[in-house]
Amino acid sequence: MAATVSFSAAAVLARNGKPLCRSFNTFCFRRTISNYFSSSSTRNVKPLSAIVHSSSSSSSFSPLLESTQRRFCRSASSETAAGINTAAEDVTLDSTVSSPAEVEEEKEEEDPIKKSAAALDIRVGKILKAWVHPEADSLYIEEVDCGEPEPRTICSGLVKYVPLDQLQDAQVIVLANLKPRNMCGVKSNGMLLCASDASHENVELLQAPEGSIPGERIWFGAEDEKNSSEPASPNQIQKKKIWEAVKPHMKTDSNCVAAVGVHPMRTSAGLVVCKSLRDGNVS
Repeated sequence: MAATVSFSAAAVLARNGKPLCRSFNTFCFRRTISNYFSSSSTRNVKPLSAIVHSSSSSSSFSPLLESTQRRFCRSASSETAAGINTAAEDVTLDSTVSSPAEVEEEKEEEDPIKKSAAALDIRVGKILKAWVHPEADSLYIEEVDCGEPEPRTICSGLVKYVPLDQLQDAQVIVLANLKPRNMCGVKSNGMLLCASDASHENVELLQAPEGSIPGERIWFGAEDEKNSSEPASPNQIQKKKIWEAVKPHMKTDSNCVAAVGVHPMRTSAGLVVCKSLRDGNVS
């Protein structure tokens, strides 16, 4: 109704010898178009041209109406074509399938801690021999088979927590790419990973599952996510502080399974666990 009044006002002013400017007429026509198509009772409304012509018989208005109608139709056609092109682009984007390499990159981006953990050379080890350090009564010295030509010598401060007889022939988990450290005159070449409670009063060795082979590299995640990348060098581990970044995220869960975040630690024989410490820290 408001649209019809607008066109009637334009026609009256034109008949009184004061033609409206083209911009005002165009504005009125656009308002008419908007109101016409937004009407909830469009089906019962007369054709738009009938509304306009019935509101005004001014001949000076007709050329403007026809010109504006042509511009409106061209604009509507352009917007429709643009909408179709946009929809086609959306379909193309939605139908794009990522390659396996891209999927793997996305996973790594989503979990940088897991990516850092993959740089650690964590292996299954078997203790061949263990004894108390002659110069430090809080340390054990262990000879550990890590699948290398010669056993590794490792010093660990476990005297207060683990009886000596439990170390003999134990399947353990070794962090093998740390730089060697001199511990009271003995060069220690690695570290045995253990679980501990919050107060660090109780400490247990992480245990490789039965059937694990000394030297096998540990990985984090599902069975089919075995590490394919080479571990970082000891210098890189120290320089980039990779172990310091990963260690706060290493825990045992409610089933005593060791993990980095939500990614369990495993060998090809199964999951790495501790004996009884649930929701503990790993270091």
